[in-house]
Amino acid sequence: MHERSSVGELAKRLRQELDRYSPDEKLPSSRYLVERFRVSPVTVSRALAQLAAEGLVVVRPGAGAFRAGPRTPLARGGDTSWQEVALSADAATEAVPRAVDASGVLVTLAAPPAGVVEFNGGYLHPSLQPERAMAAALARAGRRPGAWGRPPVDGLPELREWFARGIGGAITAAEVLITSGGQSALTTALRALAPPGAPVLVESPTYPGMLAIARAAGLRPVPVPVDTDGVRPRLLADAFRATGARLFVCQPLFQNPTGAVLAPDRRAEVLRIARAAGAFVVEDDFVRRLVHRDSGPLPPPLAADDPDGVVVHVCSLTKATSPSFRVGALVARGPVLERLRAIQVVDHFFVPRPLQEAALELVGSPAWPRHLRAVSEELQSRRDRMTAALRMALPDLAVPHIPSGGYHLWLRLPDGTDEAALAAAALRHGVAVAPGRPYFCAEPPAAHVRLCFAGVAGLSEITEGVRRVRAAWDEVRGQRATDPYHP
Repeated sequence: MHERSSVGELAKRLRQELDRYSPDEKLPSSRYLVERFRVSPVTVSRALAQLAAEGLVVVRPGAGAFRAGPRTPLARGGDTSWQEVALSADAATEAVPRAVDASGVLVTLAAPPAGVVEFNGGYLHPSLQPERAMAAALARAGRRPGAWGRPPVDGLPELREWFARGIGGAITAAEVLITSGGQSALTTALRALAPPGAPVLVESPTYPGMLAIARAAGLRPVPVPVDTDGVRPRLLADAFRATGARLFVCQPLFQNPTGAVLAPDRRAEVLRIARAAGAFVVEDDFVRRLVHRDSGPLPPPLAADDPDGVVVHVCSLTKATSPSFRVGALVARGPVLERLRAIQVVDHFFVPRPLQEAALELVGSPAWPRHLRAVSEELQSRRDRMTAALRMALPDLAVPHIPSGGYHLWLRLPDGTDEAALAAAALRHGVAVAPGRPYFCAEPPAAHVRLCFAGVAGLSEITEGVRRVRAAWDEVRGQRATDPYHP
C-alpha cells in the first residue's frame, strides 16, 4: 500500500480507539504500533502527527503520545459583518474589481474524497514523482556549506546558469531570477508589466490560475482565440489594435488546456505583432519537461529567438517533480529586468536557499534524466489509454487535439450539454473532472471538460475513471446505457 494511504488508514484506526484511553493517558509505544499494524515507523510518526494536528493527541518528545485533554470551548465569534462594507467600499472607484474567484484553481489543488478517481488534478501522481531523488537531494543540500544562510536575492548563480542553458539562445545567467514556482513568477510579471485597470491579452481558453492573477492585480483579461496551432496571429493583432494592450500572456508549448503547440510560422509572427504594438509577451513555458516519448524535437522557447527583450519567460521545476518543489525562473532582458527584480524582492525577499541547493543537487544527479525518461514513457501510455477509452466509451465527446506533451486532454461536449451538471454527476459516480468554463475569461464558444491523466495511480484507474464518466454522461443525457462500456 502507498505510504500516504497507509498513514490515513492508521490514523483512522487510532482515532477509533482513542475512547479506550482517559485524557492525558499514554498511548501504546511507536514500536508496539509498528508491530501490531505492520507499518513502518515513518507511517506511525505521520499518523500520530495527523492526530496531533486534529487536537486529539499530544506528542511529548522522549515520553511518547498521550490522549489530549478535553477541548476548551471556543469563545463566541465576534461580528465580522462590517467587513462586507470595508471590502467593497473601494470597488466603485476601481477600474477592475479585485475580487477573485479561485474556484478554477482550487479544483486542481483540492484532493478529492477517498475512492474518487482524480481526473481534475494538475500534478504528477506520487508514484510518478521522483520522491527518493528529491529526498536524497534535500539531504545532500542540507549538508552543503552555507546551505542555511541567506542566498543572493536573484538566486544561486549556478541555478540561474542551469536555467539559462535550458532556455538557450543568447540568454545568460544575469538575465535569470529564481522564483518560488511558476505561479509566483507570473504574479510578479503581471504586476510589473501592466498597471491596474489595464487590458491584458490572454489565450482563449487559458489557465484559470493566470486569469485569477490578472484579476487580483486589477487587470482586464481580453481573450484571443487559439486553435490546434496555437494563438491566431490575425486575431492577436486585432486585439492589440482594439484594446491598446501592452501585454500578451501565452503558453506556446502544450498549451493549457488545449495541448496546442504554436506553429513554426506563427512564432515569429507573434513576436513581430507584439513588437509593433510596443508590448511584452509573457511566455509561460510550464510543461516543457513533460514531453511524451513519441514527440518529435521540441521548438525552443520564444525567449531563445528574441534579441529585443519582447519576451518575459517563465518556467518551473514543479510540474516535473512535486507540487511542493516550488522552484522556478523568471527571465527577461533590458530595463524591465530591474522592475521584475524589485517586485520579486519586495514581495518574497528570496527563495529559501535549502530549496535552491536541493534543486541543484536534483538536476545535477543521474536520477534526473532517468526520471524524465520514465515520466515521458508513462505519460504517453496514459494519454493513449485515456484516448482509446474515450473513443470506445464516449464517442460523442470530441477530442480536437491529441497532444504529445503535458498531462491532460481537452474535450468538447455536444451543443446543449450542461458541463456543470456533467461535473456534478461525475463526482456522484466517483470521478472528479474539471469543467471548462473557468478556462474562458468571456463567454465560451462551447461546453468543455478537461481530463488529467497524470494524477491517477495507473492505467487501470484511467480505464475505470472513463467508465465512471460514461455513467455520468448517461445520467446527464437522461439515457440508460444500451451499449455499456466494458473495459
